[in-house]
Amino acid sequence: MTAPPVRPITLAEIRDAARRIAPTIQRTPLVKLQLGPGFPDIRLKLENLQPINAYKLRGAANAVAMLSDAERAKGVWTISAGNAGQGVAYAARQAGVPCTVVVIGSAPEAKKARMKALGATLLEAPYDRAWKALEERAYPGAEGTFVHPFDDHDFIAGHGSIGLEILEDEPDTRGVICGIGGGGLLVGVASAIKALAPQVKMYGVEPETAAPAALSKKMGSPQPFKDWQPSFVDGAGGQSMFPRMWERLKPVVDDYFVVTLDETRAAMRVLAEKARVVAEGAGALSVAAAMKGLAGDGPVVAVVSGGNIDLKKFCELVS
Repeated sequence: MTAPPVRPITLAEIRDAARRIAPTIQRTPLVKLQLGPGFPDIRLKLENLQPINAYKLRGAANAVAMLSDAERAKGVWTISAGNAGQGVAYAARQAGVPCTVVVIGSAPEAKKARMKALGATLLEAPYDRAWKALEERAYPGAEGTFVHPFDDHDFIAGHGSIGLEILEDEPDTRGVICGIGGGGLLVGVASAIKALAPQVKMYGVEPETAAPAALSKKMGSPQPFKDWQPSFVDGAGGQSMFPRMWERLKPVVDDYFVVTLDETRAAMRVLAEKARVVAEGAGALSVAAAMKGLAGDGPVVAVVSGGNIDLKKFCELVS
C-alpha cells in the first residue's frame, strides 16, 4: 500500500477536524501543577481524561470520519501498542464499522482487554514485526482499510485540536512538550501552535531507552536507535525515526529532550500526589522534562497523553 505524499497540516484542516470530532471527544482541562517555589510554571493538558483515557481518540475519530462509505464498508484496521487501537476501535464502533488491531505482543493486558471490550479483533505481533508492518502498511490476516496510527494526515489533524485548546485556555503559553513515539501527537499539536503563535516553542520528549528523535535531531537525518530497550514507557519512544515523520516534524518542532526512566517514574508519582492524576509512562514524559526545567520557566504545557496502565503496575512504579 503506497502512502500519500507528505504535506503540511493546515490550520483550516485542524479547525475542521476539531468541529468534526467535538461530539466524540472530551475537551480536556488545562490545570496548573502546584509544585511550589523553585519549579517552572507547569500546566497539565489532561488527555488521560478522554473516553479511552488517551489522546489517540482525537486522531482516530477524525480519520474514521474522513473515510469514504466504500472504505468504511470494508472495515478498518490499525497497528498499536494499545492507545491507537483503542481510539480506532472506539471510533469504528461509533460508526458501526468492524475493527481489527495488530497489537504489539508486549502491550499491557489492560490495553488489550479494553480494545477487546470496544469490539476490536486482536492479532498479536512481536514488536519488530509490528514496526515493519507500519512501514509496509500491510499485515497477514488484517483486512479492510488501513488507518495508520501516526503517519496519517487526518489522524494528525485530529490531534491538532489539542493545540487549539491549549492556546484558548492559556494564551501566554511559552512552550509545549509532548511525548513522542511515532510523532503524530507532536506534529498535530505543533502544526496548530506554530500556525497561531509561532513564538511558542515546541518540544518532543523520549525515554532514554528509546530516543530516535533526539538522535535524529543531533545527526540531522532520521536515525535508527540501536540501543532500544522495552520499558514501562510502552506508548512512546521507538526503534527508529520514520523518514516521513521526520519530514513532518522538522518544520514545526524546536527541540527534543531525553529523560531517564527514574525521572519518568518520579513524574508519575508527582502527578498522583499533587494533581491526583494517573498517567502511564508515556503520559508522564512531558512532566518529567518540564520539572527538570528543560523548557524554561513557563508557562509550559505538558501534554499528559494517556493514563492506560495496569493499576498494579502503576503502584509498583510509584511506590
